[in-house]
Amino acid sequence: MKAFLRSRAALLCLMVLLLLAAAGGRLFFDVKAEDAAASLQSSGFLVPGGQSIGVTMDVKGVLVVGLEELETAEGGTVNPGLAAGLQIGDSILTVEGVAVNSAEEVAQVVNGLQSAVELKVRRKSETLDIQVEPVLSAEDGLYKIGVWVRARTAGLGTLTFYDPVQNTFGALGHAITDPVTGQLLRVDEGLLLHASVESVLQGKAGEPGEIRGIFYEAEEPLGQLSLNTEYGIFGSVYEAIENPYYTQAIPVASPKEVKKGPAVILATLEGDRMQEYDIEIEKVDRQSSAETKGLVLRVTDRELLEQTGGIVQGMSGSPIIQDGKLVGAVTHVFVNDPERGYGIFLQWMLSQVE
Repeated sequence: MKAFLRSRAALLCLMVLLLLAAAGGRLFFDVKAEDAAASLQSSGFLVPGGQSIGVTMDVKGVLVVGLEELETAEGGTVNPGLAAGLQIGDSILTVEGVAVNSAEEVAQVVNGLQSAVELKVRRKSETLDIQVEPVLSAEDGLYKIGVWVRARTAGLGTLTFYDPVQNTFGALGHAITDPVTGQLLRVDEGLLLHASVESVLQGKAGEPGEIRGIFYEAEEPLGQLSLNTEYGIFGSVYEAIENPYYTQAIPVASPKEVKKGPAVILATLEGDRMQEYDIEIEKVDRQSSAETKGLVLRVTDRELLEQTGGIVQGMSGSPIIQDGKLVGAVTHVFVNDPERGYGIFLQWMLSQVE
């Protein structure tokens, strides 16, 4: 369940964690098993998450989410961005050497020059220089390059772990991507916030359910977001995060220790009250490189099934615990069978922290 919802609310934001498409290009190369094992050894013990969290993130650069055809003052129509070679999913980093982080900043530079501008653009793993010829818009008399952009995103998710030694956290188990372009969003600045679940829309075959809640930008944040990767989001916390079920850190399981059979997940489905729910690990894929779908899970807890129908959007990051060890996190729901879903080995999440 790859999820994330755009929001412009200022202080109290109603957010839903929506299904996200996989990023078009990898931010990190696949991590080999021996490298991930080393990071496991250095981490040792972690406090499981399960808390509902809010995340706000300013995107590095300005993400192009649309290319617009403009009516010129002369009466014709032109799409200057498309003509110059810009593509949906590109991130504009600079305009004429000036770093930009919003549509307003792009417009300010373009209208200040009123002539051809040089853009530095990131496209997947490449950095390109693209020259665009702005046009005078008949609509408002401003010079434009014909792009729709996005610079900020926000939403709800679930905390996976807290490292009490490093004061770091991991969450989601998958990337935050743009819902329009599918591109992985690169973090400029981001915050981890307190959140409260208001309601849950029950899932059914063909229609994934969703957690609905609020988070509090006006309150002191829980921590700072610094990494958005294909295997989760990561950052530092400002103070210890407590878990009522696990007051002490527990061991991290290596993938070899994970087996088919009973396990539990932690999730918050009402207010800020976390609960432990029974699941069954149906399949274990012994992966040699990082993937987000190493485990197949089935919800067996009657209370969870009655409340949600199984796994719902917003449970991404719910920690998976088996035999007293933290083994991974919930990542996706089976759209046609909400009682089942995928999980990621914690090994791959920890490799990103390293």
